[in-house]
Amino acid sequence: MTTIRRVRYRVGIVACLLVWAAGIELSLPLPGAAFDTSRDSWWLLGGYGQSVPGWGLTEERVQTVDGVLRYNHLIFDELGSGWYRGFHSILLEVPVHLVVSPEVSAMVGVNFLAAYTFTADERWHPYIFGGGGPVYSFADIEGMGADLNGNYQFGAGVEYPLSGGRRFLVECRFHHISNAGSEDPNVPLNSAKFLLGIRF
Repeated sequence: MTTIRRVRYRVGIVACLLVWAAGIELSLPLPGAAFDTSRDSWWLLGGYGQSVPGWGLTEERVQTVDGVLRYNHLIFDELGSGWYRGFHSILLEVPVHLVVSPEVSAMVGVNFLAAYTFTADERWHPYIFGGGGPVYSFADIEGMGADLNGNYQFGAGVEYPLSGGRRFLVECRFHHISNAGSEDPNVPLNSAKFLLGIRF
């Protein structure tokens, strides 16, 4: 890959981080107002993921056992009315993907996701989300030409209250990993993931 292409890739990453930081800045309260974290929450998620050969340009079947630590920060509450009433939040995730096939290894990353949760029902709260971030792969997966990659993902889930103020969730997501052409080869991993989680 040419030096110019690598420079463009790195400039693109920096630009994405700046746009994300600007979005966070715009969501913060005005000067003099307190930064409200009273409705923020921590979640622990676990589940399973598998890339699907033939889904896009994916060639390799990679299976992972996933663990995710998630911080949910409320941005805007009481949005909409009727069935689409809800709130907007930002999710910061630290995922660890234990690769169990084709060989045992790991991938770690950081995800910055935007989410909308529907609250029309008192107990069941469906939500949608999307975003991405960097992923570092310790796995030697054929077709992945770089250790440092990017990912984007989107999905949907539903939360349900438990006793003691805890909540339980079930979630499905599409997950894409590639190096955006920064290295050759660049065969992506397009995966489906199924996760269960609990707020603590």
